[in-house]
Amino acid sequence: MRFIAIIPARYASTRFPGKPLADMAGKPMIQRVYEQVKKALDEVWVATDDIRIFEAVESFGGKVVMTSSEHRSGTDRIQEAYSKIGGGFDVIINVQGDEPFIQPEQIESLKNCFDSENVELATLVKPFKKEDGFDVLFNPNSPKVVINKKNEAIYFSRSIVPYIRDTHHTEWLDRHTFYKHIGMYAYRSDVLGEITRLPQSSLEKAESLEQLRWIENGYRIRVGYTTVETIGIDTPEDMKKAIAFLPGL
Repeated sequence: MRFIAIIPARYASTRFPGKPLADMAGKPMIQRVYEQVKKALDEVWVATDDIRIFEAVESFGGKVVMTSSEHRSGTDRIQEAYSKIGGGFDVIINVQGDEPFIQPEQIESLKNCFDSENVELATLVKPFKKEDGFDVLFNPNSPKVVINKKNEAIYFSRSIVPYIRDTHHTEWLDRHTFYKHIGMYAYRSDVLGEITRLPQSSLEKAESLEQLRWIENGYRIRVGYTTVETIGIDTPEDMKKAIAFLPGL
């Protein structure tokens, strides 16, 4: 199978304008992400709507394509980028542009999900640990995933699912394995075209999670597992903390 990774990168951000170009110890963050993904895949592109990001990627030798500024989601941006790149791949992997610590084994886990021609979509999950504590589990910015016996996602929620009846919430992590959603996706190329033509669904609007649109329309999402905690960067303060984790610093 032929795999390609596309990294959506927008300049506009309410909490962190220009985030992809923010300096991380001498390199823009988008370069850090690109270099990590290149460790696992030969074909890597950045999809952006801003000439400053476009020129930055070209300057470090990366592949980049301009896309519309009107897209509602990274998935929509990736579909346009893939159509401009020219196709020819079986699976497209969506790597978030604010994940400079993404690990090659996480990408391999996604690739391994496509061990059957019946697999349409895939994403990653990570078990919550008891030492994480209830506050981390409760955080609505960390969506939870319910998984069936076929390793497919049944539902994603910002609420804690499932609810553990007749047990105090401080004991929930002792009674059940909860899964955190890691926001990487992989799509078969034909499925990517289909899901970007779907209208927003009621569940998607309620939770503000686009993957619920796919489930609500009958698509199956295979789940890959990781134990690696990614470090997403949403604010300048997050960036300061993240730089301390860079190797050699």
